Amino acid sequence: MSVLLSIKGLTKAYPGVVANDQVSFDIGEGEVHALLGENGAGKSTLVKMIYGLVKPDSGEMTLRGAPYAPPEPSAARADGIAMVFQHFSLFDALNVAENIALGMEDPPPMRDLARRIREVSETYGLPLDPARIVGDLSAGERQRVEIIRCLLQDPKLLIMDEPTSVLTPQEVQILFETLRKLSSEGTAILYISHKLEEIRALCDTATILRLGKNVGTCVPRETTAREMAEMMVGSALQSPERSGRALGEVALEIRGLSAASPSAFGTSLKDLSLSVRKGEILGIGGVAGNGQDELLAVLSGEIVTRGDAVALHGQPVGALGPAQRRALGLLTAPEERLGHAAAPDMSLTENAMLTGAAREGLVGNGFLRWGKAKDFAQRIIEAFDVRTPGPENAARSLSGGNLQKFVIGREVLQRPEVLVVNQPTWGVDAAAAAAIRQALLDLATGDTALVVISQDLDELMEIADNFAALNEGRLTPPRPTAGLTIDEIGLMMGGAHGMEVAHV
Repeated sequence: MSVLLSIKGLTKAYPGVVANDQVSFDIGEGEVHALLGENGAGKSTLVKMIYGLVKPDSGEMTLRGAPYAPPEPSAARADGIAMVFQHFSLFDALNVAENIALGMEDPPPMRDLARRIREVSETYGLPLDPARIVGDLSAGERQRVEIIRCLLQDPKLLIMDEPTSVLTPQEVQILFETLRKLSSEGTAILYISHKLEEIRALCDTATILRLGKNVGTCVPRETTAREMAEMMVGSALQSPERSGRALGEVALEIRGLSAASPSAFGTSLKDLSLSVRKGEILGIGGVAGNGQDELLAVLSGEIVTRGDAVALHGQPVGALGPAQRRALGLLTAPEERLGHAAAPDMSLTENAMLTGAAREGLVGNGFLRWGKAKDFAQRIIEAFDVRTPGPENAARSLSGGNLQKFVIGREVLQRPEVLVVNQPTWGVDAAAAAAIRQALLDLATGDTALVVISQDLDELMEIADNFAALNEGRLTPPRPTAGLTIDEIGLMMGGAHGMEVAHV
């Protein structure tokens, strides 16, 4: 195949770190090219340079043989480069067509745009009604809005960042069919994902970055997921180990809980019931936007309910706030890292203080014990291999994956009675994800009850004892993960609530 985009010696440095160091590789026309690497390996910086968001310090790019150096994203789009970001940039109160128009340099009349949206959505198997309000769409449908907005530009290169993290297995297959069709028509795709089996199923070539450098390429179909992961980290990968454990008495129970979402576009919880025992990991799957945030808020105490709707070791806690629940041993780690799990402009020491004050003894006689707080933050950094100069650094200075390790480590080291985590390895590389999953398994071995809410089905099948799915605010009856098939999981996530199987 002929070369579409050639990257030669791209380098970009920031204070204290070289994000990209002499990176070179080619992307062919119609090629599906994977970009792999650990958190902080330089993937985001590289694609931002391709898309015109960041200017390289040195190196050059050519597009179809001509020099290519976009000063801004609009110039990249004009040259046929489109990008679907990991976090969607959509306005909930506007409809699909209005959102797409906002992302276009010169949008056509709304009637013509709506017609084009229907044509493109039907051509590529991505059904979408241009009149639907975005706030009413599922996460998968929102992704379609972003993809169709790109396809209307007739791109020559489509960059996709973690595109399947919000999709059911069935929706992943639809997306892959769309990407294969685009590839067959000559559109190149640069595909970033931590899901290595997906890379093997979809991609023609993979470039691996480590510490900002291109350390090799491979053909994913001819390379195992473990081999690719080990190329990313530069060493042998340790898989999480499950030790046999007997489950104890019920530690956390929800009885007939219904709760309205505080967000106009959120999902209210409807008649939820579940129980989790000491030493048990209950995995809860579901497509984003089906009540996961609301469930965590109900369990954390951010949404209070009637007292007996939530019980900890038989004690009603539904009417208690977050601080009181934490004192009793019910700890939580939300999905949104910056702004919810951590205060962006506060140091890691201050963020350690925010949730660890009571359980770690960081307050005494009305004074904050900053020395102990710094020691606690340092313990988290060391135990969870958080890549940062030190605990005085601000949370926003960390890469997403490293901040995630800090947030999870902060809760794990407080020795919770019950731990509820939402998306524990979101955007985290293979080695870090394995370390986090091992930490959760170790907690369960120590009699902690865990609720792991995740859109990563491989993760839930790897660590969970039982599995339930959230769909439109309703929870399916939990089923043992042993023997569950992907098709059964997909049905549960799609709303098959009648699948009654005993919770053992």
